Amino acid sequence: MTKGSIQGDEIVEAGGRSPLLPARHGEELFVADVFDGYPKGDMASMEFPIFSLSTKPDVELRRFEFADGHFVEITPSAKGLATVHDRDILIYCMSQLVAAKNEKKPIARTIRFVAHDLLRFTNRVASGEGYRGLRQALERLRGTTISTNVKTGGEETFEVFGLIDKAKIVSETRDGRMREVEVTLSDWTFRSIEAFQVLTYNKDYFRLRKPLERRLYDVGRKMCGEKKIFRIGLEKLKDRCGSKSTMREFRRLVKAIAEDDIVHNHFPDYSLRLLDGDMVEFSNRRAAIAVEAPVELPVEISALRLKPETYDAAREAAPGWDKYHLEQEWRVWMADGGLDAPRDPDKAFIGFCRKFFERNGRP
Repeated sequence: MTKGSIQGDEIVEAGGRSPLLPARHGEELFVADVFDGYPKGDMASMEFPIFSLSTKPDVELRRFEFADGHFVEITPSAKGLATVHDRDILIYCMSQLVAAKNEKKPIARTIRFVAHDLLRFTNRVASGEGYRGLRQALERLRGTTISTNVKTGGEETFEVFGLIDKAKIVSETRDGRMREVEVTLSDWTFRSIEAFQVLTYNKDYFRLRKPLERRLYDVGRKMCGEKKIFRIGLEKLKDRCGSKSTMREFRRLVKAIAEDDIVHNHFPDYSLRLLDGDMVEFSNRRAAIAVEAPVELPVEISALRLKPETYDAAREAAPGWDKYHLEQEWRVWMADGGLDAPRDPDKAFIGFCRKFFERNGRP
């Protein structure tokens, strides 16, 4: 074997200089190839109401100041502020990059993806309307400007930037539908990904119809997290949501969402209730089910862990039932029957859900 030496960032063979140029910039383009990843949201966007709740162009400047000297100022373009639904694009990009980072793959600020994959991932219609909406969302994301000195990735920064640096439609079909898209994330967002300052979202987030419901999920995911209960005053919640409604109207909107949740149990991960005294309560569904366990579970059964996609399959196997309630019923059933922990807990749980639904029907 011929020995060589390293000079700077080049490899020099014993017989002379390497014919290859040095790698000066590393990976500059990331190609999305995770087809069934899990949604990820950056914690900075959960903290501040950066995105508009309005379905009409929102051209009002927003500024948020804090006692410690931090501020966030959001300036829309002439086409309006980026909306809560526009954020789906950022969530998709972050989900792809985090999945790759978890697998120790190199990532880059510029990500190329197939437009249809994004529409499918975010539960959007894959029609001409869906592609037009995607193009408009990219324009609003690029046009929205943020000035901030908020910390991301452990660094305190003073920056002015767009939500994305640029977007490019790489190719289109003959009928004008975009096929491949490139999006370059801002340094601010990319630092959050590199520092793992992200949280996993429930896939049903993309099934929430109302912009306010999505913003309320952000608040619950960030502030309640894994805790059993989180309570917040209605007026403070209104500020966190960035709502421009009157207090009376905001109260009506939150009350309607809470009442829908009582009837349909539709709000992902948390139950939402409007209490007396204008207090809003987020209750962690998983924590609530754990408290209700009627028996002490054996260690080998309580230690079983299910894959995230198994919960989605459980919803299909037993429509209408809370997946965490089904999980607890399954564990208790095994404990009561003296059964051993299954070799394939995911397959066993789905089988239990099907039989449970056959016996009990819809709730």
